[in-house]
Amino acid sequence: MAVKPNWLRVKAPQVQRVGSVKDILRDLSLNTVCEEASCPNIGECFNAGTATFLIMGPACTRACPYCDIDFDKTPRELDSTEPLRLAQAVKRLNLQHVVVTSVNRDDLADGGASQFVACIEEIRLLSPQTTIEVLIPDLCVNWVALETILDAKPEVLNHNTETIPRLYRKVRPQGEYQRSLELLKKTRELSPRVYTKSGIMVGLGETDREVKQVMDDLRGMDCDIITIGQYLQPSSNHLLVQEFVTPEQFNNWREYGEQIGFLQVVSTPLTRSSYHAEEVRKLMQLHPRHG
Repeated sequence: MAVKPNWLRVKAPQVQRVGSVKDILRDLSLNTVCEEASCPNIGECFNAGTATFLIMGPACTRACPYCDIDFDKTPRELDSTEPLRLAQAVKRLNLQHVVVTSVNRDDLADGGASQFVACIEEIRLLSPQTTIEVLIPDLCVNWVALETILDAKPEVLNHNTETIPRLYRKVRPQGEYQRSLELLKKTRELSPRVYTKSGIMVGLGETDREVKQVMDDLRGMDCDIITIGQYLQPSSNHLLVQEFVTPEQFNNWREYGEQIGFLQVVSTPLTRSSYHAEEVRKLMQLHPRHG
């Protein structure tokens, strides 16, 4: 197994600020992907007073071998109080931009779309100036459910491609590459005004050419924003890291993405799909979408 290089080391967070964010999350009984998925940026984000909220969890109905979120296929009722509690956390943290994501809920007919809508509506009531990004699962190609989410008018619709087509069966066995592309394409058709976003992990055995092909495919769906980050193995039970990609290579992908027309390319070893997501507010001013 390769030794983790220096460029993947993160600074220790300021404990007081991190603790205050955790206190709010515990007080309101909320989950974050920062904690459930063992994100390496948790210290930086909590120290900055932000978090990516994980709804309908913490267990997921899919068992992707790269992900540290717990697996549980047992059908569960949605918590009707969760959207309000989430909105209260957004207000207490005074967030300008919030990311709401979820586990896969294949046990629900709409994949959890109604819960996303309820969260958006509650946030709008308590924090009307906050921009909202939803990072959604593939909804098992339920386009009615997708339209329901888009009708609630989030500013950003994010759906991660995660990896290259060749590795899908190994990395994301219950997902389909073309399904993810189709979701992004359908999003643009249903809501021309929303900013679309996707992300991939590298270091699992992909080639430079294969990464660029995914980037080309996403631009073919008129995707606005892409994130590219290094995969890190959460535990010995997860997929092995095949390569620690250099910062220079990440920079090459950033330059390529800008050349082919992405409005924003976030490509560094520690990048995750919602890392520095608040920067989209600047993008919205520079490149307003209409429709």
